[in-house]
Amino acid sequence: MLHIVTDGAADLPPAWEQEFDLRVIPINIQFGDKTYLQFVDMGFDDFYRKVEESRTIPKTSQPSPHQFSEFYQKIAKPGDTILSLHVTSKLSGTYASAVAAALELKDKFNIITFDSAGGSMGLGFMCRAARQLERAGKSVDEIIKHLESVRSKVQIVLTLDKLDYARMSGRVGTLSAALASVLNVKPIAVLKDGLVNMTDKVRTRKAALERVLEIGRQAFGDQPVHLAVVHARDLASGQALLDQAKKMFNFKSAELTDLSVALAINFGPGTVGLVLYPA
Repeated sequence: MLHIVTDGAADLPPAWEQEFDLRVIPINIQFGDKTYLQFVDMGFDDFYRKVEESRTIPKTSQPSPHQFSEFYQKIAKPGDTILSLHVTSKLSGTYASAVAAALELKDKFNIITFDSAGGSMGLGFMCRAARQLERAGKSVDEIIKHLESVRSKVQIVLTLDKLDYARMSGRVGTLSAALASVLNVKPIAVLKDGLVNMTDKVRTRKAALERVLEIGRQAFGDQPVHLAVVHARDLASGQALLDQAKKMFNFKSAELTDLSVALAINFGPGTVGLVLYPA
């Protein structure tokens, strides 16, 4: 049996976990001296409410090797194969924890770890593709080859509404340089080669959303894609961006979902993004 595992940075639509039999190991969210598990004892509403009440940005930490080991043993039986797909190792230690746990359990399970070099719905699409390929009779090696072939082509473009979260998180590359002179901007962030960098800064929300679509269009043109829009507590902007994207792209499927807490901590509410995955 093939178990597919991912982490809290994968922005899976709610129905996908059951539909594609995906298992999500939660990240740790720390407010002060108390630690919560994403989606176990802290959901989206709880997270944003806690931030507003405390006026602080929590710290997050990847699941430990011990947490991974316990998780793997909970979901699988000896001899099973586990395909563990994770957020970019350049921004998180999650992948390293998975590798450590896989080594510890190598005599019990066949655990294959994969660094997505991305996150968000790019990672979500990889999880769905892995299960669809498995159901179509493909081997694990063939699934990995597919994921390797699309990894560098996935496009993730976000626009931030406010800069408070990004400044405090310290995980957005080139942020200080890009915004040193002007803070009243709507920056464009691109996740590429495992890192997030600010590539543009525009003055208005409307222009920022248009620029997100333009960057996606430059990358894919008329090529067939699976597209998704992610949003952090801004459903209206997310839906508007999805409607525009459907008019511009040769899409095979389209999704609208929440930006995970793991990413919202770094980008903040009001963030909206476009994810394109080769079809």
